[in-house]
Amino acid sequence: MLGFNVTGQVQGVFFRRTTITTAQSLSLHGWVMNVADGSVIGQAQGLKENLDQLVEYLHRGPPTAHVEHVEIQEKADNPALYEREFGPRK
Repeated sequence: MLGFNVTGQVQGVFFRRTTITTAQSLSLHGWVMNVADGSVIGQAQGLKENLDQLVEYLHRGPPTAHVEHVEIQEKADNPALYEREFGPRK
């Protein structure tokens, strides 16, 4: 599992929505949410090669985003996340 924190112009540009779509297409489980400081955070778990593809996407984002920094933290898998499809967290 990995945790991520993405900074830059990543809110109001469909970053969260497209991250959900990307993660779902990769059969990942987890969540993503906007944070008051303007960043986007989340957690994802699944196959390593699919997580690697998500990390590549997080560095780009949608065309309207401007990603400045992506912080990735590797974490132990959380079995509870496998019970839900990747989606938003409030």
